[in-house]
Amino acid sequence: MFSTQLQLKFASIAEAKIAAQSLCDLLRSRISVFDFHGLHVTVGKEGELAVNVRFESITAMSGFESALPEILEDIKQAFVFKSSRFSGVCVLSFEREAMSTAMPIETTS
Repeated sequence: MFSTQLQLKFASIAEAKIAAQSLCDLLRSRISVFDFHGLHVTVGKEGELAVNVRFESITAMSGFESALPEILEDIKQAFVFKSSRFSGVCVLSFEREAMSTAMPIETTS
């Protein structure tokens, strides 16, 4: 599994929250376009915004990375922030899936 990590640092948590909402809307609309396998967006208390996007193929990741400047354009025009990015191979990923363990019981009366 492949992963692209974005780290954005804003002047305040208020700016990070507003930027996060905008970025989430953009990324949500592109889940199927870029074939995301996983997506996490996290806001830190010091104005950090971390985005982790996972892919099954390097081709999907490369397509997403080539579109990143366009995806981030609105945020770049609205806010001043520092950013860094790196790509890599996901070494460990764990998520507990929610599931129902209830079993319906039908009785005949």
